[in-house]
Amino acid sequence: MLEEFTEKITIAFKKLRGLATISEKNINEPLRDIKRVLLDADVNYKVVKSLMEQVQKKSLGQEVIRSITPGQQIIKIFYDELKNILGDSTSEFIMKPTDTIVVMIVGLQGSGKTTFCVKLSHYARKKGGKSSIIAADPYRPAAVKQLEVMGKAANIPVFSRITEDVISSTKENIEDAKKSGYNMMIMDTAGRLHIDDEMMDELVKLKQEVVPDETLLVTDGMTGQDAVKTAIEFQKKLDITGIVLTKLDGDAKGGAALSMRAVTGKPIKFIGVGEKLGDIEVFHPDRFASRILGMGDIISLVEKAEDALDRERERQEKLKLKNFTFQDFYDQIQQLKRMGPIEQILEMIPFGGESLKGLKIDDKQFVKIEAIINSMTKEERENPKILDGRRRKRIAKGSGTNIEEVNRLLKQFFQMQKIFKNFSRFGLKRFERIQTLFGGT
Repeated sequence: MLEEFTEKITIAFKKLRGLATISEKNINEPLRDIKRVLLDADVNYKVVKSLMEQVQKKSLGQEVIRSITPGQQIIKIFYDELKNILGDSTSEFIMKPTDTIVVMIVGLQGSGKTTFCVKLSHYARKKGGKSSIIAADPYRPAAVKQLEVMGKAANIPVFSRITEDVISSTKENIEDAKKSGYNMMIMDTAGRLHIDDEMMDELVKLKQEVVPDETLLVTDGMTGQDAVKTAIEFQKKLDITGIVLTKLDGDAKGGAALSMRAVTGKPIKFIGVGEKLGDIEVFHPDRFASRILGMGDIISLVEKAEDALDRERERQEKLKLKNFTFQDFYDQIQQLKRMGPIEQILEMIPFGGESLKGLKIDDKQFVKIEAIINSMTKEERENPKILDGRRRKRIAKGSGTNIEEVNRLLKQFFQMQKIFKNFSRFGLKRFERIQTLFGGT
C-alpha cells in the first residue's frame, strides 16, 4: 500500500536519523525534502503547510530525550502530527446486532461504490450482522444486474425491485429486507461521471426519506486531490458520516488519505486494499501513519492472521520462527493464501522494509512452489542445507520444474529464514522499545 510514497518518505527521514543535535539550521533541509515528498504525493497544500509548521515548532522546542536520538525524536513528532491529521482515533462504524441499520453508499461512477457495497456486506456478516444489499440505482445500464451477480457470488441477498420512482422502490426494498429477517441494509445509490445538481438533489431527497444511520462516500484513492474535492461537494449537500478510500493497493499517491480528514472534517472509515471480497480494512489512523512511515503495521497483521487461522495454531506457528523450515514455509503459504496477497502481508512487518524489498513472491506461483516443496523428503524440508546439486536435480524433475526455479526458491527461502531469525533475535525487543516511544502498550 502506497509503496512509492513510503519509500520516498523513508529516504527523506534518513537525513533526520543521522542528526546529533536539533537546530533550525540542521533540520531545515530534511524537512524541505519531506515537504516536497508530501506535495508530490498530492497532499493538500494547506495541510502540508500546517503539518510542517507544527513539526518544526515542536522539534525546536522539544527537550532532547537521552534514550533516543534527536532524529528519532523528530520522527516521533512527525508521527504524532500525522495521526492528528488522519484522526486521533478510529471512527467506529455503527453496528447494531439487535436493531436494524441502514447504510447509504454514495459516490461517483468508477469509484468502486458497487464493489464496496458487497465487501461491506461481507464484512458485516463476519461481525455477526445479517446483511443485505438494496439496489437504488435506476439509471446506470446493467447496474442492478451487476449487483445481483456480485451478490450471488458472495452469497449475499440483493433486493432489486426498481421503478422510476427511486425513493418509493428503495423504501419498499428496505421493508422487504426487514421482513425477510435482515438487520443491515446497504444501499447502492446512483452515481454520475461528475457531480451535478440533479444527482445531488435526488440523493438529498432519498436521504431525507430513508433517514440512514450512516452515509458513506466512496472515493477513488488514486485520484488524489480530485477525491478530496468530490468529498467536499458531497459533504456540503449530504452531510456524510464517513469516507471510504478505495484502490489504495494500486498506484495511489497517498494525498487523498492524508488530506481527507483535515479538509472535510469527516473521518475515513474504511480503505480498499485489493480486489478480493475481504480486501477492506477499518481505517486506523495510528496504524496507517505507522505504515506510511515504513514502521509496518503489526497489529493489522495479527488481526489478519486471527481471522484466517485458529488462534492456538497461530501461536504455535509463531514459536517456530526461530527454526524456520521448508515445512513451516509450506504451512505459512497455505495460511497466507487465506489472508491475502503475500506482499501486502509482508509490508505490515515493522522494520523489515529494506530487507523485504527484494523478496518477490507472485501469488500465481503458489502451485509451482508447493510442487517443489512436495518433491522434497521430510529430512530435506527440515534441513534444506543438505540440498546439493544431485538432490536439487531430483526435486526439479519430480516437481515438473527446472533446476533454475528450484535454486530461485531456495534463495528466496534462505532470505526469509534470515529475516525471521533476525526478527526473533532482536526485532521484537526493538519493536517494543519503539512501540513504547510511539504510544503503544
